[in-house]
Amino acid sequence: MLKKVLPILIISVILVFAIDSYVGITELTIPKDQSDESTPEAISVEPITEYGIPVDSFYIEEYRVKRNQTLGKILYNLKVKADLGKFLYNLKPEDFDVRKVKAGHKYKIFYTKDSVQAPAYLVYEASPIDFYVFSLKDSLYVYPFQKDVVPVRKVSEAEIKTSLWVDMKENNLNPQLALDLSDIFAWTVDFFSLYKGDRFRVMYEELYVDSLSVGIGTIYAAWFEHHGERFYAFRFEQDSVATYWDENGNSLRKSFLKAPLRFSRISSRFSRRRFHPVLKIYRPHTGVDYAAPAGTPVMALGDGVIVAKGYNKAAGNYIKIKHNGVYTSGYNHFSRFAKGIKKGMRVKQGQVIGYVGSTGYATGPHLDLRIWKNGSPINPLKLKSPPVEPIRKENMNAFKLVVEKYLALMDSTSISHSDSITLIN
Repeated sequence: MLKKVLPILIISVILVFAIDSYVGITELTIPKDQSDESTPEAISVEPITEYGIPVDSFYIEEYRVKRNQTLGKILYNLKVKADLGKFLYNLKPEDFDVRKVKAGHKYKIFYTKDSVQAPAYLVYEASPIDFYVFSLKDSLYVYPFQKDVVPVRKVSEAEIKTSLWVDMKENNLNPQLALDLSDIFAWTVDFFSLYKGDRFRVMYEELYVDSLSVGIGTIYAAWFEHHGERFYAFRFEQDSVATYWDENGNSLRKSFLKAPLRFSRISSRFSRRRFHPVLKIYRPHTGVDYAAPAGTPVMALGDGVIVAKGYNKAAGNYIKIKHNGVYTSGYNHFSRFAKGIKKGMRVKQGQVIGYVGSTGYATGPHLDLRIWKNGSPINPLKLKSPPVEPIRKENMNAFKLVVEKYLALMDSTSISHSDSITLIN
């Protein structure tokens, strides 16, 4: 009997040792942090959120505010359980201004993923950047949310074929760039007499939210070829103020703007004998007429004091500004004056003083601009404007380094006309 059992016992012992050895090797080969129990933690995924809300937990529907639709009407139609009247009564403008709710703006409703599908959140889009999140659950409350704005540095170039504004749009450039360039070169380039073939190149930041362009950020440098002459602009900070200078360190800002309004056309020039369209007689026209849509803002050409403001039969609503002991400017045919404008007040260059109209002797909306030098009328288009203080000597070396850097980036970048490229920031 022992002879029969002994081989079986020996085989069992060998198997036990073999299994123990295998288990021991397995435990040494697979660390605990790679075992099956720890796997779920290693592959955990962050929930996808929008406006700070986990989107996978909700059904989302998008709407647009209808005409005459208010925040109260939108919330009432959602049949929220909270005390809607109390919420609206206590809602402060600094938390959410109900006047921000405008027809055409988007809003989203987040519905729960259950049988009830109750509205849990309302998100109102005030702008592509600014949003307001309304919690609609147990209690009503609102908080602001801002999307990240990503600046992308670009170099763009275009040639003028029609107008700065039109050519910007036709070449898929942000139209805001036209306004910014007209501000920068307002004292050096006459944007009312651009030539076909004038061109520009500009290095700037375009701002994006979710791949959507929302505007223009900083303009670092630009040049504008106008009437065969190239004008440069470089952004540089002096006295803690960033402004624009030419390649020699002279400020682009001058004592007077080239024009008191943006993007119109000259309908009548300075003349000693012009046929008046209303009076039907020949008489001097000692000014320049800028045809523009009614309501177009008009800016002061330079710093000064308003010495006259009123109405007369010929000029309609008018303003006169005395800039210094030599120059005075006049603005006629306003539809209305800017808020707060009054005789005796000091105004700044570029400050809005009124709006284009057709009061007085006028056949259509336009601004009649007059300039007097030592009391005698002169042609506004031939006004010579001295610059303000240039780059100081102690800042010149730093300025030259900035110029070299920007010129290298702009002029070494190979792009064709009416095109743009993206730089690596």
